[in-house]
Amino acid sequence: MELQRQSLKPATWLSLGRYHISEEYGFLLRSPLKELPDEYRPWMEIANKLPHLIESHQLQAHVYKMPFLDCRFLKSHREQRLAHLVLAAITMGFIWQEGETQPQKVLPRTLAIPFVEVSRMLGLPPILVHSDLVLTNWTKRNPEGPWEISNLETIISFPGGESLRAFILVTVLVEKAAAPGIKALVQGVEAILQQSQDTLLQALQQLRLSIQDITRTLAQMHDYVDPDIFYTVIRIFLSGWKDNPAMPVGLVYEGVATEPLRYSGGSAAQSSVLQAFDEFLGIQHCMESVGFLQRMRDYMPPSHKAFLEDLHSSPSLRDYVLTSGAGCCLMAYNQCVDALVELRSYHINMVARYIISVAAKVRSGMLSHLSPHALEDRGTGGTAVMSFLKSIREKTVEAILHPCT
Repeated sequence: MELQRQSLKPATWLSLGRYHISEEYGFLLRSPLKELPDEYRPWMEIANKLPHLIESHQLQAHVYKMPFLDCRFLKSHREQRLAHLVLAAITMGFIWQEGETQPQKVLPRTLAIPFVEVSRMLGLPPILVHSDLVLTNWTKRNPEGPWEISNLETIISFPGGESLRAFILVTVLVEKAAAPGIKALVQGVEAILQQSQDTLLQALQQLRLSIQDITRTLAQMHDYVDPDIFYTVIRIFLSGWKDNPAMPVGLVYEGVATEPLRYSGGSAAQSSVLQAFDEFLGIQHCMESVGFLQRMRDYMPPSHKAFLEDLHSSPSLRDYVLTSGAGCCLMAYNQCVDALVELRSYHINMVARYIISVAAKVRSGMLSHLSPHALEDRGTGGTAVMSFLKSIREKTVEAILHPCT
Protein backbone atom coordinates (compact mmCIF):
# COMPACT_ATOMS: atom_id res chain seq x y z
CA MET A 1 0.00 0.00 0.00
CA GLU A 2 1.08 3.58 -0.69
CA LEU A 3 0.76 4.29 3.05
CA GLN A 4 4.03 2.42 3.55
CA ARG A 5 6.00 4.52 1.05
CA GLN A 6 7.96 6.27 3.82
CA SER A 7 8.86 5.72 7.44
CA LEU A 8 6.57 7.67 9.73
CA LYS A 9 8.11 10.98 10.78
CA PRO A 10 7.31 12.95 13.94
CA ALA A 11 3.89 14.60 13.81
CA THR A 12 5.42 18.09 13.59
CA TRP A 13 7.48 17.43 10.47
CA LEU A 14 5.06 19.34 8.20
CA SER A 15 4.76 22.47 10.37
CA LEU A 16 3.78 25.46 8.21
CA GLY A 17 6.38 27.84 9.66
CA ARG A 18 9.18 25.81 8.08
CA TYR A 19 7.81 26.76 4.66
CA HIS A 20 7.07 30.45 5.34
CA ILE A 21 3.33 29.67 5.33
CA SER A 22 1.01 31.19 7.92
CA GLU A 23 -2.03 29.59 9.58
CA GLU A 24 -3.78 32.97 9.30
CA TYR A 25 -2.59 34.16 5.89
CA GLY A 26 -1.77 30.93 4.06
CA PHE A 27 0.69 31.55 1.23
CA LEU A 28 0.16 35.34 1.31
CA LEU A 29 3.18 37.38 2.40
CA ARG A 30 2.33 38.78 5.81
CA SER A 31 2.42 42.61 5.95
CA PRO A 32 4.07 43.31 2.58
CA LEU A 33 6.21 46.46 2.36
CA LYS A 34 4.95 49.42 0.35
CA GLU A 35 8.27 51.25 -0.01
CA LEU A 36 11.86 50.24 -0.77
CA PRO A 37 14.91 51.86 0.89
CA ASP A 38 15.76 55.36 -0.41
CA GLU A 39 18.54 53.96 -2.63
CA TYR A 40 15.81 52.52 -4.87
CA ARG A 41 13.65 55.62 -5.19
CA PRO A 42 14.10 55.71 -9.02
CA TRP A 43 12.43 52.29 -9.22
CA MET A 44 9.56 53.25 -6.92
CA GLU A 45 8.93 56.55 -8.75
CA ILE A 46 8.38 54.65 -11.99
CA ALA A 47 6.41 51.81 -10.41
CA ASN A 48 4.04 54.16 -8.58
CA LYS A 49 3.12 55.86 -11.87
CA LEU A 50 3.01 52.70 -13.96
CA PRO A 51 -0.59 52.89 -15.30
CA HIS A 52 -0.14 56.52 -16.41
CA LEU A 53 3.31 55.91 -17.93
CA ILE A 54 2.04 52.92 -19.91
CA GLU A 55 -1.16 54.57 -21.11
CA SER A 56 0.73 57.74 -22.14
CA HIS A 57 3.41 55.65 -23.90
CA GLN A 58 6.15 57.18 -21.73
CA LEU A 59 7.30 54.15 -19.74
CA GLN A 60 9.92 52.92 -22.19
CA ALA A 61 11.58 56.36 -22.26
CA HIS A 62 11.71 56.41 -18.45
CA VAL A 63 13.23 52.93 -18.33
CA TYR A 64 15.99 53.89 -20.76
CA LYS A 65 16.90 56.76 -18.39
CA MET A 66 16.92 54.56 -15.25
CA PRO A 67 20.19 54.57 -13.30
CA PHE A 68 21.92 51.27 -12.63
CA LEU A 69 21.23 50.28 -9.02
CA ASP A 70 22.94 47.53 -7.02
CA CYS A 71 20.72 45.05 -5.17
CA ARG A 72 23.06 44.64 -2.20
CA PHE A 73 21.11 47.17 -0.11
CA LEU A 74 18.03 44.91 -0.22
CA LYS A 75 18.64 43.28 3.15
CA SER A 76 15.33 41.73 4.22
CA HIS A 77 13.13 39.12 2.56
CA ARG A 78 10.25 41.62 2.36
CA GLU A 79 12.48 44.20 0.65
CA GLN A 80 13.56 41.61 -1.88
CA ARG A 81 9.94 40.55 -2.51
CA LEU A 82 8.84 44.15 -3.09
CA ALA A 83 11.85 44.75 -5.37
CA HIS A 84 10.91 41.70 -7.43
CA LEU A 85 7.32 42.93 -7.72
CA VAL A 86 8.46 46.43 -8.72
CA LEU A 87 11.01 45.28 -11.30
CA ALA A 88 8.64 42.64 -12.68
CA ALA A 89 5.84 45.17 -13.10
CA ILE A 90 8.15 47.67 -14.82
CA THR A 91 9.38 44.86 -17.09
CA MET A 92 5.87 43.80 -18.13
CA GLY A 93 4.91 47.41 -18.83
CA PHE A 94 8.10 48.01 -20.78
CA ILE A 95 7.68 44.91 -22.96
CA TRP A 96 3.97 45.37 -23.71
CA GLN A 97 3.57 49.18 -23.70
CA GLU A 98 2.85 49.25 -27.46
CA GLY A 99 0.71 46.10 -27.50
CA GLU A 100 1.14 42.57 -28.78
CA THR A 101 2.18 43.60 -32.28
CA GLN A 102 5.17 45.67 -31.10
CA PRO A 103 6.70 44.00 -28.03
CA GLN A 104 10.19 45.01 -26.98
CA LYS A 105 12.69 42.23 -27.67
CA VAL A 106 15.53 43.46 -25.42
CA LEU A 107 15.31 44.40 -21.73
CA PRO A 108 17.85 47.19 -20.99
CA ARG A 109 20.71 46.26 -18.67
CA THR A 110 19.74 48.82 -16.00
CA LEU A 111 16.51 46.84 -15.57
CA ALA A 112 17.61 43.35 -16.62
CA ILE A 113 20.67 42.96 -14.38
CA PRO A 114 19.08 43.96 -11.05
CA PHE A 115 15.90 42.05 -11.92
CA VAL A 116 17.86 38.85 -12.54
CA GLU A 117 19.96 39.50 -9.40
CA VAL A 118 16.97 39.87 -7.06
CA SER A 119 15.32 36.88 -8.79
CA ARG A 120 18.34 34.76 -7.91
CA MET A 121 18.17 35.97 -4.30
CA LEU A 122 14.58 34.74 -4.07
CA GLY A 123 14.83 31.65 -6.27
CA LEU A 124 12.22 33.07 -8.66
CA PRO A 125 12.34 33.59 -12.45
CA PRO A 126 12.84 37.14 -13.82
CA ILE A 127 9.22 37.69 -14.90
CA LEU A 128 6.01 38.72 -13.14
CA VAL A 129 4.71 35.70 -11.18
CA HIS A 130 1.71 34.98 -8.95
CA SER A 131 3.77 35.60 -5.82
CA ASP A 132 4.44 39.15 -7.12
CA LEU A 133 1.05 40.14 -8.50
CA VAL A 134 -0.98 38.64 -5.64
CA LEU A 135 0.96 37.32 -2.64
CA THR A 136 3.15 40.44 -2.27
CA ASN A 137 0.80 43.04 -3.74
CA TRP A 138 -1.80 43.84 -1.08
CA THR A 139 -2.28 46.08 1.90
CA LYS A 140 -5.15 46.79 4.26
CA ARG A 141 -6.50 50.34 4.31
CA ASN A 142 -7.57 49.85 7.91
CA PRO A 143 -5.30 47.26 9.53
CA GLU A 144 -8.04 46.40 12.04
CA GLY A 145 -10.75 46.32 9.37
CA PRO A 146 -12.31 43.31 7.64
CA TRP A 147 -10.93 41.13 4.87
CA GLU A 148 -13.12 42.71 2.19
CA ILE A 149 -12.24 44.18 -1.16
CA SER A 150 -13.32 47.65 0.05
CA ASN A 151 -10.67 47.49 2.79
CA LEU A 152 -7.85 46.25 0.55
CA GLU A 153 -5.57 48.05 -1.89
CA THR A 154 -2.86 46.99 -4.31
CA ILE A 155 0.71 48.28 -3.90
CA ILE A 156 1.65 48.25 -7.60
CA SER A 157 -0.87 48.49 -10.44
CA PHE A 158 -1.27 48.29 -14.22
CA PRO A 159 -3.78 49.81 -16.65
CA GLY A 160 -7.29 48.46 -16.18
CA GLY A 161 -8.68 50.67 -13.43
CA GLU A 162 -11.15 49.08 -11.03
CA SER A 163 -11.21 45.82 -12.98
CA LEU A 164 -7.44 45.41 -12.58
CA ARG A 165 -7.56 46.29 -8.89
CA ALA A 166 -10.39 43.81 -8.29
CA PHE A 167 -8.76 41.04 -10.34
CA ILE A 168 -5.73 41.20 -8.03
CA LEU A 169 -7.59 41.72 -4.76
CA VAL A 170 -10.24 39.04 -5.30
CA THR A 171 -7.35 36.65 -5.89
CA VAL A 172 -5.79 37.89 -2.63
CA LEU A 173 -9.09 37.06 -0.89
CA VAL A 174 -9.07 33.61 -2.54
CA GLU A 175 -5.61 32.96 -1.07
CA LYS A 176 -6.88 34.13 2.34
CA ALA A 177 -9.93 31.84 2.07
CA ALA A 178 -7.54 28.94 1.40
CA ALA A 179 -5.59 29.45 4.63
CA PRO A 180 -7.88 27.30 6.83
CA GLY A 181 -7.71 24.57 4.19
CA ILE A 182 -3.90 24.61 4.18
CA LYS A 183 -3.91 24.37 7.97
CA ALA A 184 -6.43 21.52 7.74
CA LEU A 185 -4.41 19.41 5.33
CA VAL A 186 -1.39 19.64 7.63
CA GLN A 187 -3.60 18.48 10.49
CA GLY A 188 -4.82 15.71 8.20
CA VAL A 189 -1.28 14.49 7.53
CA GLU A 190 -0.60 14.49 11.28
CA ALA A 191 -3.82 12.55 11.87
CA ILE A 192 -2.71 9.83 9.44
CA LEU A 193 0.70 9.64 11.11
CA GLN A 194 -1.00 9.30 14.50
CA GLN A 195 -3.72 6.95 13.18
CA SER A 196 -6.40 9.32 14.53
CA GLN A 197 -9.66 8.97 12.61
CA ASP A 198 -11.46 11.66 14.63
CA THR A 199 -8.77 14.26 13.92
CA LEU A 200 -8.70 13.30 10.25
CA LEU A 201 -12.47 13.67 10.00
CA GLN A 202 -12.30 17.16 11.48
CA ALA A 203 -9.47 18.10 9.09
CA LEU A 204 -11.39 16.87 6.04
CA GLN A 205 -14.52 18.76 7.11
CA GLN A 206 -12.49 21.97 7.50
CA LEU A 207 -10.83 21.43 4.12
CA ARG A 208 -14.23 21.08 2.43
CA LEU A 209 -15.46 24.30 4.04
CA SER A 210 -12.34 26.12 2.89
CA ILE A 211 -12.72 24.91 -0.72
CA GLN A 212 -16.36 26.00 -0.72
CA ASP A 213 -15.33 29.41 0.67
CA ILE A 214 -12.79 29.77 -2.15
CA THR A 215 -15.56 29.21 -4.71
CA ARG A 216 -17.81 31.81 -3.04
CA THR A 217 -14.93 34.29 -2.90
CA LEU A 218 -14.04 33.73 -6.54
CA ALA A 219 -17.60 34.72 -7.48
CA GLN A 220 -16.70 38.33 -6.61
CA MET A 221 -14.83 38.52 -9.91
CA HIS A 222 -18.20 38.81 -11.64
CA ASP A 223 -19.13 41.77 -9.44
CA TYR A 224 -15.99 43.82 -10.06
CA VAL A 225 -14.05 42.66 -13.15
CA ASP A 226 -15.34 43.57 -16.62
CA PRO A 227 -14.62 40.73 -19.12
CA ASP A 228 -13.85 43.09 -22.02
CA ILE A 229 -11.38 45.09 -19.91
CA PHE A 230 -9.75 41.92 -18.61
CA TYR A 231 -9.26 40.51 -22.09
CA THR A 232 -8.36 43.69 -23.98
CA VAL A 233 -6.41 45.66 -21.35
CA ILE A 234 -5.25 43.57 -18.40
CA ARG A 235 -4.37 40.22 -19.95
CA ILE A 236 -1.41 41.39 -22.02
CA PHE A 237 0.49 42.55 -18.92
CA LEU A 238 0.30 39.01 -17.54
CA SER A 239 1.66 37.48 -20.75
CA GLY A 240 5.12 35.97 -20.94
CA TRP A 241 7.65 35.11 -23.61
CA LYS A 242 7.38 31.33 -23.74
CA ASP A 243 4.75 29.62 -25.92
CA ASN A 244 3.60 33.08 -26.97
CA PRO A 245 3.34 33.72 -30.73
CA ALA A 246 3.85 37.44 -30.09
CA MET A 247 7.39 36.70 -28.82
CA PRO A 248 8.36 33.37 -30.39
CA VAL A 249 12.08 33.54 -29.58
CA GLY A 250 11.85 34.98 -26.07
CA LEU A 251 13.42 38.08 -24.50
CA VAL A 252 17.05 39.20 -24.37
CA TYR A 253 18.09 40.26 -20.85
CA GLU A 254 20.86 42.73 -21.73
CA GLY A 255 24.03 42.23 -19.71
CA VAL A 256 22.81 38.82 -18.48
CA ALA A 257 22.75 36.54 -21.53
CA THR A 258 23.33 37.03 -25.24
CA GLU A 259 20.64 34.54 -26.23
CA PRO A 260 16.95 35.22 -25.58
CA LEU A 261 15.43 33.64 -22.47
CA ARG A 262 11.90 32.24 -22.33
CA TYR A 263 9.57 32.42 -19.34
CA SER A 264 5.87 31.66 -19.03
CA GLY A 265 3.36 34.36 -18.17
CA GLY A 266 1.09 34.41 -15.14
CA SER A 267 -1.12 31.40 -14.45
CA ALA A 268 -3.46 30.30 -11.67
CA ALA A 269 -1.30 27.16 -11.59
CA GLN A 270 1.45 29.30 -10.03
CA SER A 271 -0.66 29.47 -6.88
CA SER A 272 0.34 26.71 -4.48
CA VAL A 273 -3.22 26.32 -3.13
CA LEU A 274 -4.83 23.87 -5.57
CA GLN A 275 -1.61 21.96 -6.09
CA ALA A 276 -1.45 21.48 -2.29
CA PHE A 277 -5.05 20.24 -2.20
CA ASP A 278 -4.33 17.84 -5.09
CA GLU A 279 -1.26 16.45 -3.34
CA PHE A 280 -3.11 15.87 -0.07
CA LEU A 281 -6.17 14.33 -1.73
CA GLY A 282 -3.99 12.19 -4.01
CA ILE A 283 -5.50 13.48 -7.25
CA GLN A 284 -3.44 12.32 -10.22
CA HIS A 285 -3.55 14.29 -13.45
CA CYS A 286 -2.62 13.21 -16.97
CA MET A 287 1.01 13.40 -18.09
CA GLU A 288 0.61 16.57 -20.15
CA SER A 289 -1.10 18.42 -17.30
CA VAL A 290 1.45 17.16 -14.78
CA GLY A 291 4.28 18.52 -16.95
CA PHE A 292 2.76 22.00 -16.97
CA LEU A 293 1.87 21.94 -13.25
CA GLN A 294 5.37 20.81 -12.31
CA ARG A 295 6.89 23.57 -14.46
CA MET A 296 4.70 26.13 -12.72
CA ARG A 297 6.26 25.12 -9.40
CA ASP A 298 9.48 26.72 -10.61
CA TYR A 299 7.53 30.01 -10.61
CA MET A 300 6.64 29.67 -6.90
CA PRO A 301 8.75 30.76 -3.91
CA PRO A 302 11.11 27.83 -3.25
CA SER A 303 9.74 27.26 0.27
CA HIS A 304 6.21 26.84 -1.13
CA LYS A 305 7.49 24.44 -3.78
CA ALA A 306 9.25 22.46 -1.02
CA PHE A 307 5.96 22.27 0.89
CA LEU A 308 4.27 20.68 -2.13
CA GLU A 309 7.11 18.19 -2.55
CA ASP A 310 6.94 17.19 1.12
CA LEU A 311 3.17 16.83 0.87
CA HIS A 312 3.74 14.46 -2.04
CA SER A 313 6.09 12.40 0.16
CA SER A 314 3.59 12.17 3.03
CA PRO A 315 1.53 9.02 3.69
CA SER A 316 -1.33 8.39 1.28
CA LEU A 317 -4.64 9.81 2.50
CA ARG A 318 -6.55 7.73 -0.05
CA ASP A 319 -4.98 4.45 1.12
CA TYR A 320 -5.57 5.31 4.76
CA VAL A 321 -9.24 6.12 4.14
CA LEU A 322 -9.77 2.88 2.18
CA THR A 323 -7.95 0.62 4.65
CA SER A 324 -9.11 2.19 7.93
CA GLY A 325 -12.70 1.07 7.42
CA ALA A 326 -13.94 4.46 8.61
CA GLY A 327 -16.96 5.17 6.43
CA CYS A 328 -17.28 8.70 7.85
CA CYS A 329 -13.76 9.53 6.67
CA LEU A 330 -14.46 8.11 3.20
CA MET A 331 -17.60 10.24 2.97
CA ALA A 332 -15.72 13.34 4.16
CA TYR A 333 -12.94 12.66 1.64
CA ASN A 334 -15.45 12.42 -1.21
CA GLN A 335 -17.11 15.65 -0.07
CA CYS A 336 -13.73 17.39 -0.37
CA VAL A 337 -13.29 16.01 -3.88
CA ASP A 338 -16.83 17.08 -4.80
CA ALA A 339 -16.13 20.59 -3.53
CA LEU A 340 -12.93 20.70 -5.59
CA VAL A 341 -14.84 19.56 -8.68
CA GLU A 342 -17.35 22.37 -8.10
CA LEU A 343 -14.52 24.90 -7.75
CA ARG A 344 -12.91 23.71 -10.96
CA SER A 345 -16.24 23.80 -12.80
CA TYR A 346 -16.73 27.36 -11.60
CA HIS A 347 -13.25 28.29 -12.80
CA ILE A 348 -14.04 26.82 -16.23
CA ASN A 349 -17.18 28.94 -16.43
CA MET A 350 -15.17 32.03 -15.53
CA VAL A 351 -12.60 31.32 -18.23
CA ALA A 352 -15.44 30.87 -20.71
CA ARG A 353 -16.80 34.30 -19.80
CA TYR A 354 -13.51 36.21 -19.50
CA ILE A 355 -11.53 34.64 -22.36
CA ILE A 356 -13.55 32.43 -24.72
CA SER A 357 -16.61 34.67 -25.07
CA VAL A 358 -14.55 37.83 -25.56
CA ALA A 359 -12.34 36.05 -28.10
CA ALA A 360 -15.53 35.21 -30.01
CA LYS A 361 -16.43 38.91 -29.99
CA VAL A 362 -13.05 39.67 -31.53
CA ARG A 363 -13.62 37.14 -34.28
CA SER A 364 -17.04 38.58 -35.02
CA GLY A 365 -15.56 42.07 -35.35
CA MET A 366 -17.25 43.48 -32.25
CA LEU A 367 -13.80 44.24 -30.78
CA SER A 368 -11.98 44.74 -34.06
CA HIS A 369 -9.21 46.95 -32.64
CA LEU A 370 -7.46 43.95 -31.09
CA SER A 371 -4.41 42.37 -32.67
CA PRO A 372 -4.59 38.89 -34.27
CA HIS A 373 -2.58 37.33 -31.46
CA ALA A 374 -5.35 38.22 -29.04
CA LEU A 375 -7.58 35.75 -30.89
CA GLU A 376 -5.72 32.92 -29.23
CA ASP A 377 -7.97 31.19 -26.68
CA ARG A 378 -4.99 30.53 -24.45
CA GLY A 379 -4.13 31.22 -20.85
CA THR A 380 -1.41 33.76 -20.09
CA GLY A 381 0.75 30.84 -18.94
CA GLY A 382 0.76 29.54 -22.51
CA THR A 383 -1.67 26.61 -22.18
CA ALA A 384 -4.67 25.79 -24.36
CA VAL A 385 -6.72 26.84 -21.41
CA MET A 386 -10.09 25.10 -21.77
CA SER A 387 -8.76 21.65 -22.65
CA PHE A 388 -6.27 21.92 -19.78
CA LEU A 389 -8.90 22.94 -17.21
CA LYS A 390 -11.39 20.30 -18.34
CA SER A 391 -8.73 17.59 -18.11
CA ILE A 392 -7.88 18.76 -14.58
CA ARG A 393 -11.56 18.61 -13.61
CA GLU A 394 -12.08 15.16 -15.15
CA LYS A 395 -9.17 13.70 -13.19
CA THR A 396 -10.59 15.26 -10.03
CA VAL A 397 -13.94 13.56 -10.66
CA GLU A 398 -12.11 10.24 -11.11
CA ALA A 399 -10.62 10.60 -7.62
CA ILE A 400 -13.95 9.81 -5.94
CA LEU A 401 -13.47 6.74 -3.70
CA HIS A 402 -15.78 3.75 -3.49
CA PRO A 403 -15.88 1.47 -0.44
CA CYS A 404 -13.89 -1.74 -0.66
CA THR A 405 -16.15 -4.75 -1.10
